[in-house]
Amino acid sequence: MNAEDLINELYDLLDKAWSLPLSHGRAVLDSAEVKQILDELKESLPKEIRQAKGIVADRSQILTDAKREAETVIRVAEDRAKAMVNQEEIVKQAQQKANEVLLQTKQKARELRKASNDYVDDLMRRADEGLTGNLAELRKTRQNIKVSQRAAAQPQEHAPHQR
Repeated sequence: MNAEDLINELYDLLDKAWSLPLSHGRAVLDSAEVKQILDELKESLPKEIRQAKGIVADRSQILTDAKREAETVIRVAEDRAKAMVNQEEIVKQAQQKANEVLLQTKQKARELRKASNDYVDDLMRRADEGLTGNLAELRKTRQNIKVSQRAAAQPQEHAPHQR
């Protein structure tokens, strides 16, 4: 069941509830049934929330891996450059290549970081919109319940007395 179906089920439960006499609109509800519906409602919240948490954790791992890869590339380039130290032209070329690789790696790390941030932001935005909608619906439901309770508590107007 989705959240809307579960909320409708709560309405049905309220409609079927026994009203207590002289209680200003209070009713008797099966608390186990209400809890079950609320548990189902809680479970039906968007899966994007759980996915967003996983992506945030993955983002950190991606950045760590990119940094480790960059350090490895730099270390390999430096080792190669040291091995060729006796040949000046080769050393210059190796250093230039190492710098290019370093710049490319840093650029790739920046691109990965931006892509993962954009992805996480998009997921969080969608989760936020979903939760905001659910919260607004829940608040509206609560307000409707309060209004119906107030309406039930107020005496109904009778036709004017004839003289």
